[in-house]
Amino acid sequence: MQDVSKPLEGFSYSRAFFEDLVDSALAHAKKLGATDAGAEASEGSGLSVGVRQGALETVERNRDKSLGVTVYIGQRRGNASTSDFSRAAIERTVQAAYDIARFTAADPVAGLPDEADIATPDIVARQPELDLFHPWPITSEQAAEMALACERAAFAVDKRITNSEGAGVSAQQSHFFSAHTHGFRGGYASSRHSLSVAPIAGKGDGMQRDYWYSSMRDARALAGPEAVGRYAAERALSRLKSRKISTRECPVLFESPLAAGLLGAFVQAVSGGALYRKTSFLVDSLGKPVFPAHIDVLEDPFVRGGKGSSPFDEEGVRVQRRQVVEGGRVQGYFLSTYSARKLGMRTTGNAGGSHNLTLASRLTRPGDDLQEMLRKLGTGLFVIELMGQGVNYVTGDYSRGASGFWVENGRIAYPVQEITIAGNLRDMLMGIEAVGADAYNYGAKTVGSVLVNRMKVAGN
Repeated sequence: MQDVSKPLEGFSYSRAFFEDLVDSALAHAKKLGATDAGAEASEGSGLSVGVRQGALETVERNRDKSLGVTVYIGQRRGNASTSDFSRAAIERTVQAAYDIARFTAADPVAGLPDEADIATPDIVARQPELDLFHPWPITSEQAAEMALACERAAFAVDKRITNSEGAGVSAQQSHFFSAHTHGFRGGYASSRHSLSVAPIAGKGDGMQRDYWYSSMRDARALAGPEAVGRYAAERALSRLKSRKISTRECPVLFESPLAAGLLGAFVQAVSGGALYRKTSFLVDSLGKPVFPAHIDVLEDPFVRGGKGSSPFDEEGVRVQRRQVVEGGRVQGYFLSTYSARKLGMRTTGNAGGSHNLTLASRLTRPGDDLQEMLRKLGTGLFVIELMGQGVNYVTGDYSRGASGFWVENGRIAYPVQEITIAGNLRDMLMGIEAVGADAYNYGAKTVGSVLVNRMKVAGN
């Protein structure tokens, strides 16, 4: 059992100290006459080390702390924050939030979550089961050596690895405690650690860059620096002698890390803010087919060690495992309390974003690795890098710079670059023909490579 009176490893403040800060803020808000109030105290710390071409480049240590306060006077809301944890500063911050609320126009849907939606103490108590906190007491010297080993491994693959944009190691951790006057009390610690490298192959106009990384909550689960370095180098080498191709329409296979971006575009389009503002191409899509019938999307906040795991959302609302898409049809949106009220619906526990999402196809078989997905692609484009932000969520229009490989008869023929792929997200999502078994976790999203039946490819 954790002793809440003592700080966890790597932190300066204890859970008990944060609870006292938050309770003091809420008590002062009530004393001023607030109808309701919420507060959150947090602390983060970490180390980031960067190397390049065998030499140490940067060593950065970060430590931050904050107390945020939200005050409601009826349906008028005010927010303020401070990094000063003294009693006088807390009172000034609450007063500032209260004064903002006094002069803010009333919003008919503003307010704390309904008490019926709040995560109960037994749900909050489940947090340790999620296994989110693994402090990494790595020194700057150890981090530098790890990054250097990663970069050395990349250079050792082939003499055509001529340069590097560097390698880096990051160790980050944070914790918080939050409470509000509708009965929520909870908080937890979490960690996120990573290792990355970006080697450059070739010389002059023929240079090609690629990268790879590993990111985990527990540093012991990170891929080895040698493995990360080798794979990044192999990716860069595979892109040498890239060509341009002529403009055409063809099927496109998205490498699994990029396929997570397609899932992210769907999430953006069915999130509350875009829906109630009607700035989404998927307005009123609930219950309607958006994907083909073989596609399902699962949200599971309770994955042990998951990067999107949590027993409650940022408002203290309970979360749940649910099918967001079933048989291609949208079964649920991603709503906070505010956006749900704007839509006349109920919060889905997604204040702060989605939790662990998995996009899967009912047609996928265990043997559907990348080679099999290339065979399914047949003749078309295999994309491994996207550039630019050419996505219009109002219309669904999609246009991105891309690099990858031209595939003929299921085999990679040659690398390609300086092309643009374009389509409409509505057609792209509905045009998903297959999802690979090569599932990759990118942040809080897990998906294999995705084959879209047809897109426009602009080249020469």
